[in-house]
Amino acid sequence: MQKSYARLLGIVGKPNVGKSTFFSAATLAPAEIANYPFTTIKPNRGVGYVRTPCVCREFGVKDNPVNSLCLDGIRLIPVEFIDCAGLVPGAWQGRGLGNQFLDEIRKADVLIHIVDASGGTDSEGRICKPGEHDPVEDVKFLEREITMWMANILKRDWPKIARTAESGAKDLLTILEERLSGLAIKRVHIFEAVRRTGLNADKP
Repeated sequence: MQKSYARLLGIVGKPNVGKSTFFSAATLAPAEIANYPFTTIKPNRGVGYVRTPCVCREFGVKDNPVNSLCLDGIRLIPVEFIDCAGLVPGAWQGRGLGNQFLDEIRKADVLIHIVDASGGTDSEGRICKPGEHDPVEDVKFLEREITMWMANILKRDWPKIARTAESGAKDLLTILEERLSGLAIKRVHIFEAVRRTGLNADKP
């Protein structure tokens, strides 16, 4: 049985930017590393440690942690990393390994976006001259792909969602919370999204 850790950190980004290199450095776990797109097909999983001062010194006690390790007053807290396959434009439509990628990252509590700051790889992860590609576009592209993926999930069921909300059987926030529960999206996130967009939650 696979051990469960308190937090899952997803390592994401387009192909061929060093995601697996970062994963191996953070976890000391082996991962295939090569200078071409889609080296990673199946996600790599490993455990790394977050360092933080332990409260044992602050309270003057000898601790015996069961979920972490204390070395000389430094607490090493285990977190799980998942190294996902590279994301390419159109992933939300299933292009590349998009469906697999998006299904994996929905389980993560935090996403670490690895970006090629040199601009030496294009949007598909192919090698180009440094500076030819704008790395800022990579940040925007990842946000856009995840946004479109979530929007598509809602779009498929929107007629049913709207009918249920307008009938008064359930309020819109509850319906959306249930529909998006698998994405670790909570009611407070949905409420804030509705507030920011200025939408009327009573008339979807």
